[in-house]
Amino acid sequence: MKSAKGFGQTPHQPATSLAPYVRTLPIVVDAMLALAQVTAEDLVYDLGCGDGRIVITAAEQWGARGLGVDLDPERIREAKQRAKQAGIEHLVRFKQQNLLNLKLSPATVVALYLLPGSNLRLRDKLRSELAPGSRIVTHSFDMGDWPPSQVTQVSDVINTYPIYLWQL
Repeated sequence: MKSAKGFGQTPHQPATSLAPYVRTLPIVVDAMLALAQVTAEDLVYDLGCGDGRIVITAAEQWGARGLGVDLDPERIREAKQRAKQAGIEHLVRFKQQNLLNLKLSPATVVALYLLPGSNLRLRDKLRSELAPGSRIVTHSFDMGDWPPSQVTQVSDVINTYPIYLWQL
């Protein structure tokens, strides 16, 4: 089934949490989107979107469209409210859905802040469904033996956060 504006889905599998909810710091969000070189031409998917801050920031700063997906209905409600408050709800959508069932092919940028094992579970799906030129950006965790195209890091007063980019 395909829905409006290039947001697609595939048949359902049982829902499985791929990471706990942990907010991504604004400096990390900005660095992830900058590393992925997001533009107004992009459709940014955030897998495990939490409160929606990655796709909301992509819409606010670059005019990109976005889709945030999360299992937690409370996080989806919060993300929709944040998008409305930001005045960019026409650019972004949020869905409560299992990431493993999501059709990724419409995305030009995919953002992840999941656990290492979850990244590995999604790795083959990302490589097989995304078009050449698509970018994948992760925070803190890589994709095992799949070397990134680029790595950067940002720091706050306490921690340093690695950010990885793969360009297909």
